[in-house]
Amino acid sequence: MGNSFHIVPLDATFGAIVRGVKVATVDDATFRDLYAAWLKYALLIFPDQHLSREEQIAFAKRFGTLEFEFAPISNVKADGTLLSETDHSDVLKILQGNMGWHCDSTYMPVQAKGAVFSAVTVPQAGGETGWADMRAAYDALDNAMRAKIERLAAHHSLRYSQAKIGHVPKEGSDYNGYGFHKGPVPLRPLVKIHPETGRKSLVIGRHAYGIPGMNPDDSERLLQELADFACRPPRVYHHTWTPGEAVVWDNRCLMHRAMPWDLHEPRVMWHSRIAGDPVSEGALPPA
Repeated sequence: MGNSFHIVPLDATFGAIVRGVKVATVDDATFRDLYAAWLKYALLIFPDQHLSREEQIAFAKRFGTLEFEFAPISNVKADGTLLSETDHSDVLKILQGNMGWHCDSTYMPVQAKGAVFSAVTVPQAGGETGWADMRAAYDALDNAMRAKIERLAAHHSLRYSQAKIGHVPKEGSDYNGYGFHKGPVPLRPLVKIHPETGRKSLVIGRHAYGIPGMNPDDSERLLQELADFACRPPRVYHHTWTPGEAVVWDNRCLMHRAMPWDLHEPRVMWHSRIAGDPVSEGALPPA
């Protein structure tokens, strides 16, 4: 690449660390090279960025329209105290749910394109973020499994996935209700074609359930089998955060999850979610 940044691929089927660049000030030519690297690696990790709110939003907007600009992923309450199990908080339940493998916004009418994530405060241990490569997972399936799933779809629901961990959101709670909307539950193919690279990948994860044409037990078993197969080395990477780091990942071909940490320690991350294209990331039309 003709620009000054340096890419170090991760020891996985995807992902790279990018050194020698400040994402808040990249010029258009450099950004074009970064975007090409993003499509290739699906996850780019940028050390030592320390982005302001405005800088993170501006960087995320270079990848496309935002689904939302800047949201905390944090166990720190507005008054500075920490959430605890005794709070029975919807926010805490969402944090716990996010410890299962998932793609963002598959439960919305349009799945997210990607996300920019930055670390402000990290615990001494735990609290990593893991990603899993659904392109490499599809490529590694045998022909019989590919043929089986090629025409299948699954419903996606945040109410479903949170209910599996015993969470039913309270009316007027501390969670804003995003994803708990009323209305049709999106149906998505198990196999997705990436709109920019043409590569096929799996669309599975904790929000997926209820494959039409299968009984619920068989559907659950197949989705779990696919997830267990997909989310193993060399198709996974778990990142130990350092304050000031930023990442951008392609939600169209990676799943991700948070890892547990001691909730007596603060963890403050900021999430900017890039909106998907309604044509390529929209749900299937209702039957």
